[in-house]
Amino acid sequence: MLYLVPTPVGNLEDITLRAKRILGEVDLILAEDTRTSSVLLKHYDIHTPLKSHHKFNEHETSDEMAERIAAGMNVALISDAGTPGISDPGFMLVRACVQRGVEVQCLPGATAFVPALVDSGLPCDRFYFEGFLPQKKGRQTRLQFIAAQEQTTIIYESPYRLVKTLQQLSEVCGEERQASVSREISKLHEDTQRGTLAELIAHFTAKAPKGEIVICVAGQNEKMSKRENE
Repeated sequence: MLYLVPTPVGNLEDITLRAKRILGEVDLILAEDTRTSSVLLKHYDIHTPLKSHHKFNEHETSDEMAERIAAGMNVALISDAGTPGISDPGFMLVRACVQRGVEVQCLPGATAFVPALVDSGLPCDRFYFEGFLPQKKGRQTRLQFIAAQEQTTIIYESPYRLVKTLQQLSEVCGEERQASVSREISKLHEDTQRGTLAELIAHFTAKAPKGEIVICVAGQNEKMSKRENE
């Protein structure tokens, strides 16, 4: 069987009892970065062998690993943080297993965008997950798509590109569009800033951000409803 096991995005306590048990029982753990994952496994006294499985080799290793699992091996896939497959490697291995009739179980657990969305103060009954925007080709098309969405949109971003991305969002959505920026989720210096895109640009221009970033952008109807209520 293949297990997809979410790992903490910050605080090492954000792991389930089931996840710890599975990681200790499987024959092999596939990890995005074995050095990063070794810290987590050492913390919980888990000694299961590790093997690298990341975006640079998953094209070559997914079929091989699926064959080994089909032959009787139990394997867990983890990423550096969060749920495998969500802006992290995982899809190719899952597909290879499904094609061979191998059972796949994804455990519930940590992922960065859920706490960021709920904490944003924006509507979360319906949302669109964009993940990381393209760096060059297709970026403007995706920004225009986001601007037209009626529901809250979730974007992952690097702290080094945050201000630029907020500026680009302001250009297509309007500087008064409501948004939030969450960083260092589940860590000691966790922080969420809320306001208009213009306000967020001013804040992070004055105070350079650190840590992993999740941006939540209000849908266009949310912007319209705020204007109608003024």
